[in-house]
Amino acid sequence: MLDYTPMWETMQRKKISQYGLLKAGIDNKTLDSIKKGNNITLLTLEKICAILDCTPNDVVRFVENR
Repeated sequence: MLDYTPMWETMQRKKISQYGLLKAGIDNKTLDSIKKGNNITLLTLEKICAILDCTPNDVVRFVENR
């Protein structure tokens, strides 16, 4: 299962809002998928990492289903 908690923490630390992501080219549908814990493409992950100036570990982590 995917957990995007690190992305929200990274955004807060870097003072980048969801609106900032939207202005940088991440669309609403993608943000909705992230909020729901759904998959995103590697291209999207790369784009988010470029915007946030971070690594994939700062955006997503894998957690075990319990």
